[in-house]
Amino acid sequence: MELYFELKTLQLKETFSIAYGNYNRREALLVELSYLNYKGYGECVAIDYYKINLKDFVIRLKEIQELVEKNTIIHPTEFFLFLSALNLHPFLKSALDCAYWDLFGKLENKSFIELNHIPSGSLVESSITISIADIEEQITKIENSSWNKLKVKCKGLNKNNIEKLLRLNRNIALDSNASFTDQDCLWLQESEMITQFSYIEQPRPVGNYKILDKESSANWMADEDCQNLSSLAELLPYYKSVNIKLTKCGGLTPALEMIRKAKDLGYKIMIGCMTESTVGISAGCVLAGLVDFADLDGANLISNDPALGNYVENGKIIQSGNPGLGIILK
Repeated sequence: MELYFELKTLQLKETFSIAYGNYNRREALLVELSYLNYKGYGECVAIDYYKINLKDFVIRLKEIQELVEKNTIIHPTEFFLFLSALNLHPFLKSALDCAYWDLFGKLENKSFIELNHIPSGSLVESSITISIADIEEQITKIENSSWNKLKVKCKGLNKNNIEKLLRLNRNIALDSNASFTDQDCLWLQESEMITQFSYIEQPRPVGNYKILDKESSANWMADEDCQNLSSLAELLPYYKSVNIKLTKCGGLTPALEMIRKAKDLGYKIMIGCMTESTVGISAGCVLAGLVDFADLDGANLISNDPALGNYVENGKIIQSGNPGLGIILK
């Protein structure tokens, strides 16, 4: 097996504004694993609020390259055990795990969905992100959107804006990216009208969730608070829903385990993404048959997508059914 990797810059179609900052591009690390002329792809992106430095990842890949390339073709769950012994950052582990699933499926001539017996008939729709902006600008974007589900970014809580959004009678979720106060959360979860929002994501900074009550009107959804399998039991009294992202938990292999555990605990589950190319989005799309919500619009936000594969069109998740994750570089 051979390992190849390169850094790429993903240009955004427009400025992406969230509570953590404004972004016009994302730096990405593309990972390729190949064997017998078959190639599998994975990706991770530099997210400043996760303190991701892709140059450090490149150094680490060079350190482990020989070990990776010595591997014969084994089942992806065995390959993940190998990766887990290398003490890798979850973002980097995710890129390698996804690349291996893509390669393995191509070698077996079976899709990830076939290999894991995942339903693919009736899939949830993905939301599209509405960046932070003046509320009238956000409303104009919502009214002009052909997507059925929308996720509106907030920086702090404005009660008048909440009422304006609810009057639109659209399928809207809120994402504060940890910018709400305890008082904001108390007001939200005591208000019956909040049930009209499909979910409210990561209201408080990481670890400050004990003000939340899962039995309230609000469908609180954990994002940054929910990093891996061990988070699920601790968050149970506070959150109704969790956002599982491949990069956070370390790839498709642990995501499958997290989904099973989250279902057992009674959570509603979202498969989410970062601002990624089709390489990353293709991996998220294969899990759509297992979840209640999807937020897989990352590739729709960039202008120089380097790949083809599974994709989202006006919210509809299109699974190619091709071997592996179905990823092809342009």
